[in-house]
Amino acid sequence: MKKTIVLVLVSALLLMAVNIAVAGKAMDGILKKGELVVGITGTQPPLNIADKDGEIIGYDADIAKLIAMNLGVKVKFATMHFAELLPALTAGKVDMILSSMTMTLERNRKVAFVGPYYVSGKGIVTKTQTIGALQQADGMNNPEFKIAALNGSTSQAFVEQAAPKAQLVPTKSYDEAIDMLLQDKVNAVVADYPFCAFTAFRHQDKGLVSGQSKLTVEPLGIAIPEDALLINWLSNFVNMLEASGQVKNLTEKWFQSGSWIKDLP
Repeated sequence: MKKTIVLVLVSALLLMAVNIAVAGKAMDGILKKGELVVGITGTQPPLNIADKDGEIIGYDADIAKLIAMNLGVKVKFATMHFAELLPALTAGKVDMILSSMTMTLERNRKVAFVGPYYVSGKGIVTKTQTIGALQQADGMNNPEFKIAALNGSTSQAFVEQAAPKAQLVPTKSYDEAIDMLLQDKVNAVVADYPFCAFTAFRHQDKGLVSGQSKLTVEPLGIAIPEDALLINWLSNFVNMLEASGQVKNLTEKWFQSGSWIKDLP
């Protein structure tokens, strides 16, 4: 009887050891290589953008740097199109995604999320002469209305649901979408509200304007592999970031002060 109990206890301890090893695999990998590889687009200001020197800056970038600093490792940004981020994470090419990504139930079936670290929402940016059309009964849900949205994003899903009659134009990046708007190839761009407000402010001399309120409420999260230890660590980190007042400081820096705009190309 005692021998059986001992065998059961040994088996339980071995199983626990295996679970702990699996739980810390992603975290262990980051610590061993001494580097945190963060998937990011670098084209979603003010959350992330490349400055005139090619360095990634923004709200997302600052959080990523703080994560790396507190882990005691270096940070490396892997820039790519938004639609490539999740495949890169599942393939192990990046350690996490920190790129204005909404935590959706569909995405959460593929990867784990920690957050929200910021609550955003959809916005719209267009030209002054188009505002009148948006205020009509059918608004942008018009067969003649062309709307650009980031491919694979919740912005695309929003357009498909809210304006099914409109002509959806998926783009690889926000830069591509705005270029199309400036060239009158589309009538409007649906994107994250902070981006729309920033873009309208930056290009007001070209007649761009944005909506005055968010069209949706979307919690942004940090996407990571299914690793219990990394999830637990990041959850505690996000909570401490809020409690320490650093979230407030970052919000003021990137969403209320425009001093960083001079560093853009």
